[in-house]
Amino acid sequence: MNRFGKRFAFTTFGESHGEAIGAIVEGVPAGLKIDKEFIQQCLNKRKPGSNQYATGRKEGDEVQILSGIFKGVSTGTPIAMIIFNTNQKSKDYENIKDIFRPGHADFTYFHKYGIRDYRGGGRSSARESATRVAVGAVAKLMLKEFGIEVLSGVASVGKVKSKNIDFEFAKQSEIYSLCSQSEEAQKKEILRHKKMHNSVGGSVKVKATGLPIGLGEPMYYKLDGAIGEALLGLNGVKAVSIGSGIEASFSNGASNNDPISPEGFLSNHSGGVLGGISNGEDLEIDIFFKPTPSIFQPQKTIDKEGNERVCELKGRHDPCIAIRGSVVCEAMVACVLADMMLLNATSKLESLKRVYNASV
Repeated sequence: MNRFGKRFAFTTFGESHGEAIGAIVEGVPAGLKIDKEFIQQCLNKRKPGSNQYATGRKEGDEVQILSGIFKGVSTGTPIAMIIFNTNQKSKDYENIKDIFRPGHADFTYFHKYGIRDYRGGGRSSARESATRVAVGAVAKLMLKEFGIEVLSGVASVGKVKSKNIDFEFAKQSEIYSLCSQSEEAQKKEILRHKKMHNSVGGSVKVKATGLPIGLGEPMYYKLDGAIGEALLGLNGVKAVSIGSGIEASFSNGASNNDPISPEGFLSNHSGGVLGGISNGEDLEIDIFFKPTPSIFQPQKTIDKEGNERVCELKGRHDPCIAIRGSVVCEAMVACVLADMMLLNATSKLESLKRVYNASV
């Protein structure tokens, strides 16, 4: 499946070393001002080749909007966006065209489809995530109309954890670190592994503020369930935690429950979600990325015939997926929230009557 969402939905297309990647977005209400410069700014945060902490592949990631916009405003029809690939080096993959890279989707894609697109992983490449960032930017523009903001940052690199959480600092950090005290150590950890021709894992935090009560569609499209699907579907993500997450399993009801006062909740162990529905508190999510599987060390593997081989990679790869991955996580959470806003608009008869000026 290449489509995500119910009401605010999008379909993506393209491969890592193909002509282009792109997305078609449906469900954007007519009348939304589409700020193309803002969409490009979001893409610039994710684009490769920005600094020594990311892959050396240099792509401009310049987005072109092909439809669904008239005089800078959405028309209510599908919005088509395309990003042309300009810096592919497919020859870097010639030596692995018949073997499977350890830790990659090569093995499973080949056995599922019977075709081996060895050029950077083809459709399975994280290159596709640029389209999600473009769609997420549109979602953010819609959420902004309701005072909702989605923020993200890198919480840890390897074993170097952030001592403090500052989403404003993350906006200016080269690696989107959430902590000014830990940023340098996190940078050194990335470069240390890069120098050893290795990679390192990391974790990301996403926070959404300004949410109304009521987002989420029980029973099978709960807010936390949809977030889990959106984030676990990203390349390299191995775990997602909301609120206290796994720590809640070591706790008890008295300490994990969030007491309620007339002024609101007194804590937020739930991470802003109760029964799959937003409770008006900040949405708090932790996402955990594995180390980049593309490393420049000899690794044991097999070829398509099952013969033992040694995988020795060339090419350009991120030493830590979590850095640019944080931008993609932020975008996907924005997409989920935009979808939930549209779905929730018809949850009550009185809301529907207001749309049609009927007596409430």
